[in-house]
Amino acid sequence: MKSILFVCLGNICRSPIAEGVAKRLACENSMALEIDSAGTGDWHVGEAPCANSVKVARQNGVDISGLRARQVQKSDLERFDLIVALDDSNYDNLKRLGAKRLVKLGQYGFEGADVPDPYFFKGFEGFEEVYKMIEKSVETLLKTLKDNV
Repeated sequence: MKSILFVCLGNICRSPIAEGVAKRLACENSMALEIDSAGTGDWHVGEAPCANSVKVARQNGVDISGLRARQVQKSDLERFDLIVALDDSNYDNLKRLGAKRLVKLGQYGFEGADVPDPYFFKGFEGFEEVYKMIEKSVETLLKTLKDNV
C-alpha cells in the first residue's frame, strides 16, 4: 500500500479533513504513503476547504488550510492503491467510474455507515462530530494497512 485517495462530494469539507488526518497519522506512525483527496463534483475546484472544516481540523492539530479542491479523475482510479469513499453516493459514483480498489471509510469503525455531510447539521457541532468519525475511521484504516504490510 503506497497511496490513498479520500473522496467526498465537493472536496471542501469531509475528504480534506480525512486527507489531513491521514497525513498526520501516517507521519506519526512512520508510514510512507501518498495521501490525497478529491470530490466527485466539480463545482468547488480550486477552492480552499470550508471555514468550519479548517477550524475543526486546526482545533485538533491538523492544518488543511493549504489544500485546494479538485475533481477525481479517471487516472486517479489507476494511480491510487486504495480509493476511500466517504458515503454511499460517492462510493456508487466511483464504482460507475470504474474504481476497483474501493472502500467506504465507515467500514473502519462505524459498520459501513456514511460519514455524513456536515452541511446537513445545524451549527459547528456537526463538523466536530464528523471530525471525530473521520479521525477514528482513518486511524483504524491506517492501523489495518500497517498490520497487513
